[in-house]
Amino acid sequence: MADLSGESVCLDVETIYLGGKEHIVRTGHGPVSVIVYGDQDKPALVTYPDLALNHMSCFQGLFFCPEAATLLLHNFCVYHISPPGHELGAAAVCSDDPVPSVEDLADQILEVLNYFRLGAVMCMGVMAGAYILTLFAMKFRERVLGLILVSPLCKAPSWTEWLRNKVMSNLLYYYGMCGLLKEFLIHRYFSKEVRGSADVPESDIVQACRRLLEERQSINVLRFLQAIDRRPDLTNGLKTLKCRTLIFVGDNSPFHSESLHMTTKLDTRYSALVEVQSCGSMVTEEQPHAMLVPMEYFLTGYGLYRPSQFSGSPRSPLSPSCIAPELLSPESMGLKLKPIKTRLSSQR
Repeated sequence: MADLSGESVCLDVETIYLGGKEHIVRTGHGPVSVIVYGDQDKPALVTYPDLALNHMSCFQGLFFCPEAATLLLHNFCVYHISPPGHELGAAAVCSDDPVPSVEDLADQILEVLNYFRLGAVMCMGVMAGAYILTLFAMKFRERVLGLILVSPLCKAPSWTEWLRNKVMSNLLYYYGMCGLLKEFLIHRYFSKEVRGSADVPESDIVQACRRLLEERQSINVLRFLQAIDRRPDLTNGLKTLKCRTLIFVGDNSPFHSESLHMTTKLDTRYSALVEVQSCGSMVTEEQPHAMLVPMEYFLTGYGLYRPSQFSGSPRSPLSPSCIAPELLSPESMGLKLKPIKTRLSSQR
C-alpha cells in the first residue's frame, strides 16, 4: 500500500483488477480503497458492498453479465468503494483505531467524491452497503442522482438480527473467519437454491464466495459488523429523499421484509420495487440478469441507454411483457417513478 502521509494518494504502482485501477484515498476516518473502471469523463456510478464483501465478491456477477456490463460501462465510470479493510489484500486494521460509525462511513463517501472531483453520482449498494448509501443520500442530497439498492437495510437491527450479529461478532473475535461464521454469511447472502444440500452440491457462485471470504481479515469484518449493528433507524427520513430509487430484493432474503418496509416509507412518486423469486439477498450475484431490464428502464429516465447493437437482451430472462405496466409508463420514465411490486420468475 502506498504511503498515506498526504491527504489522498493513488498507488505508485497501478494495481489492475480486470482493467480497474485501485486508488487509496485518505479520509478523516482512515484510508479507503476505490477501484475505478472506465472513462472518468463519464457520469459516476458508486458501489458499496455488504459485510465481508468487496467489489469482486459482491458485484462481479452483475458486471460479468455482458448485457449489464455494457449498459453500465457504456454510461458510467464505476467507482467501487470497499468498506475499510475489505479490499483485496487488505492488512488487518489496528485494533486500537476507533471503530467507525455508519455516519463516519457515509462521510468517507463524500471525501471520496471530493477527491475525484465528482458532482452528483448514481449509487448502487447491497444490504449494509445499501444502508450506507441511503444514509449518504439523506445527508448529502445534492450529491446523489439516484439509488439502486439491493436487499437494503433501513431500520435498526431487529432482535433476531441483533442476536445473529452477536453470534457472528463472537465467532470473529475468538475464531476468526471460521467455517461456522462463513455459514452465517452464506445464509445471509444466498438462497437455498444455490446453497446446495446433502443431495445437491453448492453452486459455483457460493463456492467462489467461500474462497473470497477466506481472504478477509476477521478484525476488519468485525469492525464493519459493529458499525452496522449500531445503525440508527432511517425510516423517518426516507420521505425526504427526492432522488429516484430502484429497489431489488430476493424473496428468500432475510432482509425481504425490511426492504418492503423501506419501499412503503419512500416517496411513492420516486420509488419502485422489483422482487426476484427464488433468490437470496445478493441478486447481483445470484440472478444478475433479473436486474437488467428494470435498470434499463430506470436509467432511461436519466437519458442513459444501452448501445443499440446490444439492445436485444437475448440472455435476459425478462422481456417488456414481464414488467408491470407502471414501470413502462411515460410517467415512470420522467421525473416520477410509480411504485410497483413486480414478481420476476427464476428463469435461467
